[in-house]
Amino acid sequence: MDYKDYYATLGVKKDASQDEIQKAYKKLARKFHPDVNKDTQAEVKFKEIGEAYEVLKDPDKRQKYDQYGTAWNRARQSGGGAPPGWEVRYGDGGFDFGDLGGMGGMGGGERFSSFFDMLFGGGTGGGRRGAAAGGPAGFGSFGGQNGPQGGGNAEATLPLTVEEAVQGGEKEIAISDPSTGQRRSLSVKIPAGVRSGQKIRLAGQGSPGLGGAAGDLLLKVEIQPDSRFRVDGADIHTTVPVSPWEAALGGEAEVETPTGPVRVKIPAGSSSGRKIRLRGRGLSQQGGGKGDLLAEIRVVIPDQLSPRERELFEQLAAESEFRPRERAM
Repeated sequence: MDYKDYYATLGVKKDASQDEIQKAYKKLARKFHPDVNKDTQAEVKFKEIGEAYEVLKDPDKRQKYDQYGTAWNRARQSGGGAPPGWEVRYGDGGFDFGDLGGMGGMGGGERFSSFFDMLFGGGTGGGRRGAAAGGPAGFGSFGGQNGPQGGGNAEATLPLTVEEAVQGGEKEIAISDPSTGQRRSLSVKIPAGVRSGQKIRLAGQGSPGLGGAAGDLLLKVEIQPDSRFRVDGADIHTTVPVSPWEAALGGEAEVETPTGPVRVKIPAGSSSGRKIRLRGRGLSQQGGGKGDLLAEIRVVIPDQLSPRERELFEQLAAESEFRPRERAM
């Protein structure tokens, strides 16, 4: 048997990682699968890359191949060389690659459908296959023996600002098309109050099928960090700076929220850390309804005092009987 360079067949270097080998195989399998590529040599090429991947994906088989070449299987079984005419068999199902120069055994269509079913986790009964059914994640589905096949679902992350998550609306995003690798734009409807971890389903925007409907695209929401807001479950936290006299005497202050500024009442005698609750201005809760926005009061002292301000503070200090440290004790 002539030496077959499996690394060259997959277009990878001899020291390629298992991940690189898998990626190279998936790319070539998609390109040369006989149900997709109608070129007369596609079937032969698909068989070659399938044989190469069957050996290189397994560390033990790969080690024996690197040592003994195409006779790796006989060497693994007996420790000796392999005679001419050695055949590779795939699993217990007895799939025979046989002589690469001819079809042998099964007919062409049956041969490749059976190989593809076994390789990607399907059975001989056909049906929808893809990442969710045991195939490689994100690889979608190819045609089987029982008619058109639907595409697999794909997942992507959808980053949102706090404002976008609270308000909802439409957002234009760019994604990489799983079938072509090219980027395309999509318009996504974002539900008001969506939370991190929730998923938005875009029907028909996943991996393409073969004669069947495309899979869905699942966008996982990820709310981005924001210096103004802190998300805690369905609640949103922020701060409201107030002056010492506002904290002592009470008044009104403007609070920044994800839906715009809101004026709130500052209760007299408010200390730093006191929270003002704005109900229903947060994110969606699991049991229904919305969380709240909590504005924490933060008393702010001027960095520099004018002479008059200093005089008034000194007068207050002299006349006031308030002793915060004694109160805390």
